[in-house]
Amino acid sequence: MLRFDGQVTNQQAGIVTGYNSLTGVPPLHRTELYELWWRQSFFADGLVVRIGKTVPTYDFGNVIRPVPVQDLSLQIPAVSGLLYTPVFVNPTILGALPGYYNSAYGVTATVAPTQRFYLSLGAYDGNGARGVQTGLQATPTFNGYRFQIAETGTAWLLGPDNLPGAFAIGGWDQTGTLTASTPQGPITQNGTHGVYAFASQRLWRGSGEDDARGVSGFVQLGANNSRTMIAARYVGLGLTAFGVIPGRPTDSLGAGVAWSGLNGNRNLRPNETLLQLYDQIQVFGSFYLQPTLTFSPNPGEKTAHAPAVALTLQTTILF
Repeated sequence: MLRFDGQVTNQQAGIVTGYNSLTGVPPLHRTELYELWWRQSFFADGLVVRIGKTVPTYDFGNVIRPVPVQDLSLQIPAVSGLLYTPVFVNPTILGALPGYYNSAYGVTATVAPTQRFYLSLGAYDGNGARGVQTGLQATPTFNGYRFQIAETGTAWLLGPDNLPGAFAIGGWDQTGTLTASTPQGPITQNGTHGVYAFASQRLWRGSGEDDARGVSGFVQLGANNSRTMIAARYVGLGLTAFGVIPGRPTDSLGAGVAWSGLNGNRNLRPNETLLQLYDQIQVFGSFYLQPTLTFSPNPGEKTAHAPAVALTLQTTILF
């Protein structure tokens, strides 16, 4: 279950891709069945299938999650602590790919024939692309609006220090008649599709076995042929440092930049850039405090003041 109460923080700043990933489209006060699914594995986890109400942004285009390979030494935990939306969902799929907080009914299948390779396929209720709040729906809708996606990726250990890295590429397709409001009137498009890719790499790590210090980086790319969605092109980069502050072994700090080429049909600025800096501070035990500064020299809304600056303070409790 999910209970959410929020405010229109992104709209207040005029940022269309989202500097704060917690708030999205209305209603901003909601209680919903968030996830309900059945998971079945076959061939010693060589094939895993989930069917039901899921959050596909966990499985597709997610640069910050560990790659689902069987060799645990290849995983890259906590690639970034950035808070802006593009690190969780590529802006070129934003509004079509179901995810927080609009989960959707569908099926996800992941094949991992080796320890360093995977292929994931998904098909979901695609009514989110026409503005339906699928997260609030208790039952699936079958009416010709479908979202289909495929992603394949691999992982490796680089150099004498065995620095883990990962790469994935994917493609997606949205069916149905899509509409967007413009100053000249509504425009429509019969379906749309796009591609994306991302990679992450541990760039440096401490020399001892118990030395948790390290630096990781990532890159994201995306493009689509949509005439109605928010963004048509995207490039994202980020760096994260772990345990580099003396006496603070569990703290991390990082930075990221997210550039989105916006859809000219939607009366937005030609592009939007987000620069974000954060410091994830362990207060005690599993309680963390994270001040985050976001700067946008060109927020996407034409009526928004530029530049836009926002300070976010987030607390996290791990359990």
